[in-house]
Amino acid sequence: MAFCLNFPLFLIVLCLISSVVSSVLPARAARIWSLGLSAVSTAANAVLFRYAARTNTAVTYLMGHYPHPWGNELRIGPLEALFSAFFSLVLFLCLLGGRRQLAVKVAPQKQHYYYVMADLVQAALLALVYTNDLFTGYVFIEICTLSSCGLLMIRETGRTILASVRYMIFSLIGSGLFLLGVILLYSITGHLLMPNLKESIGLLWSTGQYHLPLLSSICLICIGLAVKSGLFPFHLWMADTYGAAIPASSGILSGLVSKAYIFFLLKVIFDVFGVDVFYACGIHRLLYVMGAAGIIAGSVGALRENNIFRMIAFSSAAQIGYIYMGIGLSPTVGIEAALFQILAHAVTKPALFLSAGHLSDAAGRSKRFHDLQGAGYKDPFAGVAFTLAAFSMIGLPFTMGFISKYLFGMAALDGSHAKMVPTLLVLAVSTVLNTLYFARTVLRLYNKPQADDYERVRIPAHLSYVTAGIVFMAVNLLLGTLSRPLLDLLLQGVRLF
Repeated sequence: MAFCLNFPLFLIVLCLISSVVSSVLPARAARIWSLGLSAVSTAANAVLFRYAARTNTAVTYLMGHYPHPWGNELRIGPLEALFSAFFSLVLFLCLLGGRRQLAVKVAPQKQHYYYVMADLVQAALLALVYTNDLFTGYVFIEICTLSSCGLLMIRETGRTILASVRYMIFSLIGSGLFLLGVILLYSITGHLLMPNLKESIGLLWSTGQYHLPLLSSICLICIGLAVKSGLFPFHLWMADTYGAAIPASSGILSGLVSKAYIFFLLKVIFDVFGVDVFYACGIHRLLYVMGAAGIIAGSVGALRENNIFRMIAFSSAAQIGYIYMGIGLSPTVGIEAALFQILAHAVTKPALFLSAGHLSDAAGRSKRFHDLQGAGYKDPFAGVAFTLAAFSMIGLPFTMGFISKYLFGMAALDGSHAKMVPTLLVLAVSTVLNTLYFARTVLRLYNKPQADDYERVRIPAHLSYVTAGIVFMAVNLLLGTLSRPLLDLLLQGVRLF
């Protein structure tokens, strides 16, 4: 066995230990430790991805070498390694780019606790991507939920506490539904490891045994994770949550946490239910309808907002809808589009939130559009970074957003005739709405203020944010222009699921 196959377990344990270490370090040391941890995780997962892609295999890693039912397993394949490396890189950039905002908006004596929560989030992200055990997935779902609430309420203002309570309520509803589904599956099959579950479920479905309990468990698990990831109509917590958090937290929650839940759902679809059972039971039709409705509802909500952070939050609800619509379209091209959308959104949304934070500072710490007039001149780099990310959300060529919408269009043409016209119509309407609210924002940012005001409030660039912003823009443009190798890897990973 190649030594790099040990990396996922080492990294998960290291992240858990690091959360304890960060709790006793001063703020600066905790920040350096967490940034180093994310960098190490990115590098280690990149090495593992190179190995998995070269061998074109998915390996089961037995922890402690104890077989079922006493042992636990990790599944290591090209998709798992790719998404783990990507998530770790985005987390690193969020922590780096949001450093100044954290220093300003969080009390100095509490800042090291922020990095405790960030380390726990990273452990949960890696575990949800790599785990091959359904109950272990549930445990890290809860770890991710609690640490996400910590990232949100670290500011200790009335709005963040209220947003945390609302986020916790929705998250616990989703976790409860997921756990009920797991309990029901375990009572039917007696298994928690994904390969054993898939074998048992396939046999029971083909023989017609426990048909209703199986269907109920599939619905509970899918709806539970949909609630946690913010699928329509369970997206109403997003505006308050992302709008009240500091920019780094908003980027982590929208770009990573919700995507980890969706990636885990895809693992459950392929490795627990099996593609044939999942698409035969019909739950994909419900996800398709909710995803398409979420695209329109989120876009309309963003268009009606007068707060830049809440507008980006509603836009996140629309982007989540794209992913679920892709899942509902087909198990091949639709899933490929959904996977690419996860990556595109993970890059673009943190860039928007981090840039919006700096633009808000340039506008006197106001998030209202009226006060953001000319902010693109006052903080030129943040204006450019926000504009490029906005172009990606609209779907302009040479950005990841364009490739994502192209893939959804191809999935619509490749799927059933009943979904082709509605999907293309939703894509067209959402693109128009995206253009309206993002173009309005960009035009406001570059509506030049008076000369004396321009000189008085000009904001200097900060190296940490500029570095993170350059990487976000470079990744967006690189994968928007040279997407074919990545798409081939996604298809290769889907076949190995």
